[in-house]
Amino acid sequence: MGFFDKIKAGLRRTTAAVTDQLNDLIANFVEVDEETLEELEEALILSDLGATVAADATSRVADVARHQRIDSPLALRCALKDVLVDMMTEDTGLNTTTNPSVILVIGVNGVGKTTSIGKLAHRYVQEGHRVMLSAADTFRAAAADQLEIWAKRAGADIVRHGEGADPAAVVFDSIAAAKARGCDIIIIDTAGRLHNKSNLMNELNKIDRIITRELPDAARETLLVLDATTGQNAVHQAEEFNKVAKLTGIVLTKLDGTAKGGIVVAISGGLHVPVKLIGVGEGLDDLMDFERSAFVEALLPPVEDFER
Repeated sequence: MGFFDKIKAGLRRTTAAVTDQLNDLIANFVEVDEETLEELEEALILSDLGATVAADATSRVADVARHQRIDSPLALRCALKDVLVDMMTEDTGLNTTTNPSVILVIGVNGVGKTTSIGKLAHRYVQEGHRVMLSAADTFRAAAADQLEIWAKRAGADIVRHGEGADPAAVVFDSIAAAKARGCDIIIIDTAGRLHNKSNLMNELNKIDRIITRELPDAARETLLVLDATTGQNAVHQAEEFNKVAKLTGIVLTKLDGTAKGGIVVAISGGLHVPVKLIGVGEGLDDLMDFERSAFVEALLPPVEDFER
């Protein structure tokens, strides 16, 4: 099953919610007037774009209507699709161009961080890379145990210390082991707490200094894992983490379990951070590269619903 099919299946709940609203709008569509725009904005808020992003999208549709004719349901859908795609930050994929490359993964507990790391490790191992997992979340007792299970499942190496160990020391040892074993990719798990931003900043800064010192020329990604089912709370988490870490991308999990798939647009468009990976199921292969156009195509009601 390809990206579009998996996204379409995963977004079934979102699409149903959006379709109900948009179909009502389209059934009475005559022109892009104030009433149409108000109904459109309401439908976008329902899909969890958030008030600010939904208002921006609606304003852009209105701007399109001022410059070109939107005189049919299909034309309105096309304009909305183009607007939503354009609002999301363009992504060029994960940067793993050096050997080794480093992927730092952050996010609060319970969002699927460890699972995402395991699936990502599995992908790279299947592509023929040697992967090192770094269990730098030493705050939770079970974190390293869970990561070790995923390392075995994926066929990756792992470095771990005891509970309460210095995360930066784990990263240092992971880099040394990766160099010695000829690993291509190092994926670092970090503590998932946000209640003390000062401590989080200090911890990430220490890890950053270790990576910079030991692998100064390495390609690096800093990925934030978010749970799509938390809706606007995920946007808030992204805003907070973006203040303490220079995010290069978002991993959005559990997209198959939410009726609020518009959260993808809210996060990417609102923070100007690209969504790089999305989780649309429990399988090892259900962590997929994000494609803006295919996502919006799946998010909106089918074209045939607009054809008269």
